[in-house]
Amino acid sequence: MWYWLFKHVFIGPWLRLLFRLSVEGEEHLPDRGPAILAGNHLSFSDSLFMPVLVRPKVTFLAKQEFFTGKGLKGLFSRWFMTAAGQVAIDRSSGSAAKDALETGKRVLRAGALLGIYPEGTRSPDGRLYRGKTGVARMALETGAPVIPVAVVGTDKALPTGTVWPRFGTRIQVRFGKPLDFSRYEGMSGDRFVERSMTDEIMYELMLLSGQEYVDVYAAKVKNALAKGKSLDEATERAGVSVVLQAERTPADQAS
Repeated sequence: MWYWLFKHVFIGPWLRLLFRLSVEGEEHLPDRGPAILAGNHLSFSDSLFMPVLVRPKVTFLAKQEFFTGKGLKGLFSRWFMTAAGQVAIDRSSGSAAKDALETGKRVLRAGALLGIYPEGTRSPDGRLYRGKTGVARMALETGAPVIPVAVVGTDKALPTGTVWPRFGTRIQVRFGKPLDFSRYEGMSGDRFVERSMTDEIMYELMLLSGQEYVDVYAAKVKNALAKGKSLDEATERAGVSVVLQAERTPADQAS
């Protein structure tokens, strides 16, 4: 109940009023049945804007910290995430990652739309980073289709470290066609297959979002930045920084 109240009464109407929202490719979403919505991650608000613009309910795998915070802010965050039906995952260890996969598979087997960010954390600088292979493992073990979804503009609407959003910012949600991984059926656990699938998902996200792609894990970049390294140093992998740039349309550049 709270999810629909947030979407249609308390949050959705205000987002539509205060920002310039648009959605493309919603016809790629299934009318029913499970699917994985694999998205880029520029801002906490990604998980607000995307569900507002689509008809079905979306269940996100959200980091555990949103459910365990202290004080008044932590209490509100815990209540909001729980009331909205979102699912906590622990990202602190290998065993925790396995538990997160099981949680995601349970959501999909219940016939839900599962929202997940393959990068594992928000982008540190607005670029698209290397995806983790958990999304591929879930797709292989449940048979759920993977639908890439790019949210564009949230990093400008609510930049990291700011308190007040920039009202009037243009926010676009772009859904791509479902990706067909049937050729890999029965190959769950093959790390080369799962990496290939994940790279294909990230490539589609690069095309949809127009972001520059960096073949390094975002979490490692954030850790390096926290230790005082420069962004160039932080994005080096094995001495080589692998960067790709998707071609953008004139409409994208104008936005």
